[in-house]
Amino acid sequence: MSRAPEIPAFQLYGEATAFPDMLHMEQIRDRAAGHDWTIRPHRHAHLFQVFLLFSGRIDFHLDGEAMALSPPVTLCVPPDSVHGFRFSCDTEGWVISLPVQHYPDLFGEGAELVGALARPRRQPPPAAMPEAVEALHHVWRGRGRFRRTELRARLGLILSALVGSCPDPDARASDPRLARFQTLIAAHATEHWPIGRHARALGLSERTLGRLCKAQTGLSPQALIEAHLMREASRMLAYTRMSAQSVAHALGFEDSSYFSRRFRAFAGLSPRAYRKRLDRS
Repeated sequence: MSRAPEIPAFQLYGEATAFPDMLHMEQIRDRAAGHDWTIRPHRHAHLFQVFLLFSGRIDFHLDGEAMALSPPVTLCVPPDSVHGFRFSCDTEGWVISLPVQHYPDLFGEGAELVGALARPRRQPPPAAMPEAVEALHHVWRGRGRFRRTELRARLGLILSALVGSCPDPDARASDPRLARFQTLIAAHATEHWPIGRHARALGLSERTLGRLCKAQTGLSPQALIEAHLMREASRMLAYTRMSAQSVAHALGFEDSSYFSRRFRAFAGLSPRAYRKRLDRS
């Protein structure tokens, strides 16, 4: 799917080089101090990130929403979420970055945690998480014989502890067919495929696809596609200076007035009013 170039997309923040390992760990000060303690809004197409914040004052932006964080707090940020931070210079904590393609057992079709990790999470850290992260870092920095196996095992324990300590009531057991449909949406939403084309690509009838989406999400296939487009529109309006008409065209809408009506139905505000509200916040 085409994205607004004004929203930076990185491997690691500020870097364009290929991801260096099966995961990356660093303390907040390692990168934030070199950027005046400000991480500007950006996205990672293929990284899932876990932030463990122990202390400091933190302003956090996520997909157009601003919030103040009170440590200790844990954040899980899925791929493609636009996020940014302003840290006080006494902030202490960790960020763990995972290329999702290396972890099908965590993020692939049918994975037990995939439904719970599909949305951003903000919660208090489990009691043992600081020690678990330190132990993970020790293994990551080393070159032990079974390094990759131990890293996977420790990551699985950390993420399952996060999910288990604060269950998401909206997370349902995910049908692999729904995951494939969501992948198709991400790849082709701006092309505005009809539902029948999605269903054929999945080897399903339109009726079966509709029943699957309703059972898993409570929404129709078309509503899921539109929600994806409107979330992307929200990000462009929040983090770029593109006009509403340019946003509409970037998302494949031929009629910008129709786009504005659909955005109002989604957000409760016109694109212009939505941006003005963000500019005042």
